Amino acid sequence: MEINRNNETTRIFGLDIFRAVAILLVVFGHGLFLLDNTRFNGFPYFRMIDGVDLFFVLSGFLIGGILLKEINSEKKFGIDALRKFWKRRWLRTLPNYYLILLINYLVVKYEIIHEDINQFNWKFLFFLQNLSKPFYGFFWESWSLTIEEWFYISTPLLLILFLNFICAQKAFILTTTLMIVLPFLYRICILDPSIDDFWYDVTFRKIVLTRLDGIAYGLLASWVFYYYYAYWNKLKIISAIVGVLLILVIINTSAPNSSFYKQVIYFSISPFSAMLLLPFAESIKTSKGIISKAITHISKISYSMYLLNLAIVAEVIGGNFPSANEKNGIINYIIYWILVLGMSTLLYNYFEKPIMRLRDR
Repeated sequence: MEINRNNETTRIFGLDIFRAVAILLVVFGHGLFLLDNTRFNGFPYFRMIDGVDLFFVLSGFLIGGILLKEINSEKKFGIDALRKFWKRRWLRTLPNYYLILLINYLVVKYEIIHEDINQFNWKFLFFLQNLSKPFYGFFWESWSLTIEEWFYISTPLLLILFLNFICAQKAFILTTTLMIVLPFLYRICILDPSIDDFWYDVTFRKIVLTRLDGIAYGLLASWVFYYYYAYWNKLKIISAIVGVLLILVIINTSAPNSSFYKQVIYFSISPFSAMLLLPFAESIKTSKGIISKAITHISKISYSMYLLNLAIVAEVIGGNFPSANEKNGIINYIIYWILVLGMSTLLYNYFEKPIMRLRDR
């Protein structure tokens, strides 16, 4: 995982751990239904932090570092810099997304998996499927990708606006503040005490306008990292301890999805707790050994893993090779992991990485 500070670019192993843990939590959760008829039904028997929140915070931190480097350079951060920023982001995200979107369409159309082909529409091409309204029944996992794409669009535009009136440091923290506060207020405005669990998930958890603040906490971390690195480094242990304790509180707090806590507060404190882990993670610069190499590899292929794991692997296995007994269920789950890791490695090496090389041309 790369991070920029003072014009230096290095791979930080602690951030690779951060991303690897995030994707492993997501993949782990998505495949659990394959174990429904086994002794591992309900495994691991306790709640865990949402891996997507880790993704959001890390994404905001890394993008924030790039933007801070740009706006503090000698060149003015304007249209040319914005075009370059979007080119690099979109070459990183769009080719994989559109490829997997096409594959999703085909496996649904030809009934390889059981989703609703009628839910596919032009909005998926422009990341509008869950901008302000729920979507469901087709390519479910794309919900978080749309949030990230709109974050890539809105954040630099706000920065350019504010840079016309105030200095870089103030423009960045003002942008960050708005990105944190506005989704929080929006969640209050749409509060619905009568909502059921399904509609809570697609209306609050998976909407762009309700979740942009999850990424903005990463922006806040990058601001502290860039301007107050001495405090960032000095307080990393305390910050990590507080973050872990807060995560323990979150996963052990029971509240109905119809509550103010789950609809408003939870989506703020979960990414905030993840943000507190970043200083310690960033301090782990390097590591050696086969386990370290495995973690770094998982971090590199994490985007491909996210796109492939649910519909293309888990649903294909579950829908076409249902578990007749406990042994079949366990075998299916093992095959699920092997296919996710193997297919993601191939997709990364032969599609994602070659396209990323075009970013610097």
